[in-house]
Amino acid sequence: MSQIIESQQASTAAAAPRLLHVEASPRGAQSASRQVAQAFLDAWKDCHPGGDIDVLNVWTTELPAFDGDALDAKYAGLEGRERSAGQARAWQEIGNLADRFRRVQVVLLSVPMWNFGIPYRLKHLIDAVSQKDVLFTFDENGLRGMLGGRKAVVVNSRGVGLGPDFPREELDYQQRYMTAWLQMIGISDIAHIEVEKTLMGAELDQAGRAAACMQAARLAATL
Repeated sequence: MSQIIESQQASTAAAAPRLLHVEASPRGAQSASRQVAQAFLDAWKDCHPGGDIDVLNVWTTELPAFDGDALDAKYAGLEGRERSAGQARAWQEIGNLADRFRRVQVVLLSVPMWNFGIPYRLKHLIDAVSQKDVLFTFDENGLRGMLGGRKAVVVNSRGVGLGPDFPREELDYQQRYMTAWLQMIGISDIAHIEVEKTLMGAELDQAGRAAACMQAARLAATL
């Protein structure tokens, strides 16, 4: 009987994929990255009506400060020392936040470009959860991410268009950083959607959003 129940639970889990949406823009409904991400989510829900979506808005989620007990907990773990009660609580907070990445099969990130990089609250989240034996590990043989087998989709919005005036190889600390971080934690199946020129007037803004939304919906249908 227990084997039958476990089989049924496994079938349910397989039929109900989980997705985490990390929302990094504070602009709400006005955000281009959020609008494109919503187009992806709508199409993904159509394909997976029983799927579960977890939204992690970095502006409304209480992110743990990475100093004091949290920092001491990190080094206690690295040095093989027992953590104090305060350190253990701080490390549990980080673990709980990282669990939201570990529980899903797809990670969707909507990321506006700020000063050619990413918003500081997204960097805060990344710095908090990117810890040894949490989302990656390492030893004398090298670094290994712990989220292998998952897929990631990154919506990159920009007020300008990367190109001759803004060379990608010199100024893109947004898409390249997100790719490097996702690969560090073990995700190699990464798709990027770009929506550009959102500050170049309403016509270009709307055209860029519409094209990116169509791309997002098509991509969602394949995941």
